[in-house]
Amino acid sequence: MQIQENVPLSQHSTMRLGGPARYLADITDRFEIAEAVAWAEQHQLPVMMIGSGSNIIWGDGGFPGLVLVNKIMGFEPLQQDDADMYVVVGAGENWDETVRKTVDLGYSGIEQLSLIPGTAGATPIQNVGAYGREIKDVLVTVEAYDTQAKQLVNLRADECKFGYRTSRFKAEDKSRFFITSITLHVTKTNPQPPFYPALQSYLETHGRTSYTPQVIRDAVIAIRSSKLPDPSQVANNGSFFHNPIIPSDQAAQLLETYPAMPHWAVDGENTKLSAAWLLEQTGFKDVHDPETGMATWGKQPLVLVNEHARKTADLLQFKQKIVGAVQQKFNVTLVQEPELIA
Repeated sequence: MQIQENVPLSQHSTMRLGGPARYLADITDRFEIAEAVAWAEQHQLPVMMIGSGSNIIWGDGGFPGLVLVNKIMGFEPLQQDDADMYVVVGAGENWDETVRKTVDLGYSGIEQLSLIPGTAGATPIQNVGAYGREIKDVLVTVEAYDTQAKQLVNLRADECKFGYRTSRFKAEDKSRFFITSITLHVTKTNPQPPFYPALQSYLETHGRTSYTPQVIRDAVIAIRSSKLPDPSQVANNGSFFHNPIIPSDQAAQLLETYPAMPHWAVDGENTKLSAAWLLEQTGFKDVHDPETGMATWGKQPLVLVNEHARKTADLLQFKQKIVGAVQQKFNVTLVQEPELIA
């Protein structure tokens, strides 16, 4: 393990903004984590672990401690037969490559999560989801280094406290666990309709009547590619805001004024709204802001794009313009999805 000094963190965020890390090290083996944590404690420094930086925004001041970049690889089937496969995936593996490998083997379970940027180890943190599937639906266990117990631990899926785009790793136990691998359960079956509306519509429009994991993966990739920019080509963090969940009585009041407002019942008391629709209604579709150098992506306003912003402060100023406009018009508070580390 080699520790570097004063590394620009803009290289470790797909938004390509942020100050330097005082120290940074690549982690390629799970047993290196204990050594790195001990070194940071010896030097009285905070320590954190990241993946590809697709869901991170660094502050302009950078990070004053040790940043560990998770590069722990591996794709190891524990059990594989004609019905099921349990596979251990290294936390540093590219997530979409993980999806591709399971689909190539003919197994179903995560094909709806195709083309989501980031690493496999990041998926449980915010319970990654798309097109009707969440990582919690296929996750068996998470292996992680517990910075409190000072040892590797295995956590069952039901111990991860998954919620909508959240988990214990993002909430009460934030920074406690450094994920080293995840174990997934996928099955040798074909996906069954009905599918998530956008996916179902695509399949029908393109005359797809036979549903295999590859057919669904191809459809999801086509949908996402048509709407979302490639973060390796265009600086962005994907969807910047969560779809807000508000009390159902508040949603009913909004529907009286905006009957076409997309909405989905979450439970008997809450309703989910489309953040993209809210942005469009406040005039933030395909906006290019010369003051901050930020923009919203023309095909999906939820994606904030760094066109020529110089500082994270520019991004946050643009974000606040959007949040304020939505709050003023709808009395709904948008919450950003990528984590700000400042």
